[in-house]
Amino acid sequence: MPLLVVASSLLPGLFIFALAEDRVRTRTLLNMTGAVVKLVLVGWILWGVFHEHHYETRIPLLYDLEIVLRAGPLSLLFVTLSTILWLVTTVYAIGYLEGVPHRSRFFGFFSLCVTATVGVALSGNLITFLLFYELLTLSTYPLLVHRGTEEARKAGQTYLVYTLAGGALLLFGTVWLYTLTGTLEFTPRGIVDSLDSAHHPALVVIFVLLIGGLGVKAALVPLHGWLPQAMVAPAPVSALLHAVAVVKAGAFGIVRVVYEVFGVEFSTLLGLTTPLMWLAAFTIIYGSLRALYQDDLKRRLAFSTVSQVSYITLGVAVAGPIAAIGGVVHLVHQGVMKITLFFCAGNLAETLGIHKISEMNGVGRRMPWTMAAFTVGAFGMIGAPPVAGFISKWYIGLGALDAGQDWVVLVLAGSSLLNAAYFLPILHAAWFRAPPARWPKEHDFGRKETAWALLLPPVLTAAMALAIGLLATLPFSPLAWSRLIAAREFYQAW
Repeated sequence: MPLLVVASSLLPGLFIFALAEDRVRTRTLLNMTGAVVKLVLVGWILWGVFHEHHYETRIPLLYDLEIVLRAGPLSLLFVTLSTILWLVTTVYAIGYLEGVPHRSRFFGFFSLCVTATVGVALSGNLITFLLFYELLTLSTYPLLVHRGTEEARKAGQTYLVYTLAGGALLLFGTVWLYTLTGTLEFTPRGIVDSLDSAHHPALVVIFVLLIGGLGVKAALVPLHGWLPQAMVAPAPVSALLHAVAVVKAGAFGIVRVVYEVFGVEFSTLLGLTTPLMWLAAFTIIYGSLRALYQDDLKRRLAFSTVSQVSYITLGVAVAGPIAAIGGVVHLVHQGVMKITLFFCAGNLAETLGIHKISEMNGVGRRMPWTMAAFTVGAFGMIGAPPVAGFISKWYIGLGALDAGQDWVVLVLAGSSLLNAAYFLPILHAAWFRAPPARWPKEHDFGRKETAWALLLPPVLTAAMALAIGLLATLPFSPLAWSRLIAAREFYQAW
């Protein structure tokens, strides 16, 4: 079953590469069929794992190493997010790229990107994680430079320099770890605590290497420089980078290293969680401060991502069960809210030619549904109830108090104030200021706000962000599933 989940996007992607540009219906059918099949398979596995069934695929790689795909509670949280948002983003991308050249190339790499993301999520050991992690780098690069402009080429070059350097650090740390432990299997309590104290200095360096390699994609300061430049990519790619694939793969990897490679107790014993916590807190404030000064809408959202993704690392580094729940559930919450914002930014650009915040006066009157969805996403990022972002911040704050890290609450409060400072002026301009006589570059959609394939995805994801917050206590909510992860995998005695 885990192999089928990976194949459900890989096979359509390989077929799409071979399609001529004019085979629009065939390409759409392959895209949508793969997305729906993956959703059905993931739903099947979710039900099984909830009832404690075991799903695993092992493929020999070397004489003592295997490619391991394993569906556990933590893996499935990330897989479910990727699968649902892939389906929504596919609909959006089909509408966004209508009439654009090289669509078969785009959707082929788009499917490979999702394949790599799902492979990262289902990895049962560090070598499998590393292979899919690097495949993710290589499959997202063509998406980033898809427009073929000089600006896109430079952004792609920067992206490769950062991510390949991060991959080298991750590889070095993985090989060194294997020489000490003889295993790379992800284990709920970690794999290094049995080593004697003579190896502790080496383990500290290995931890730094692994977090450094993962921190590039997770956009931890100062490894975040590629992310704002990547905003030259088309809106579906930006949505994929920020909500589903790249930054989430890095943050997810940090969760696995802390909890399933080193173990949270051993990480704390070595004094590794406190510096990681401070780094995450600094990134949260730094990203928010940089977002304040951006007039380009997508760049403001990019620096917001730098800040928001680090909530995941912060929750994990607090090293307590309640904060861990908040950090892990933010994998889902941030993804749903941020993809909504990028969809809306894409709609503004494609419909009215709006790229800058200074051009958004009165846009809520012209595109009310788009700006309503943007408003929900923005309030979620601020942490206002009942949107999903409030749940994440609440649990991280409670967990920090429970773990005796009271200062974290000040970071959360300061971040929320900064979030409000860079989102509320946008909402005020869009809803309460007079619109201009004409928009920068308006496209005619008749009486419609915009094309339905562009409007439906952000409305759906905004509704999801609201529903996830309002229905957080239901048994199959992301919050309930994160509590299951904490109980079964992170803190089995809790």
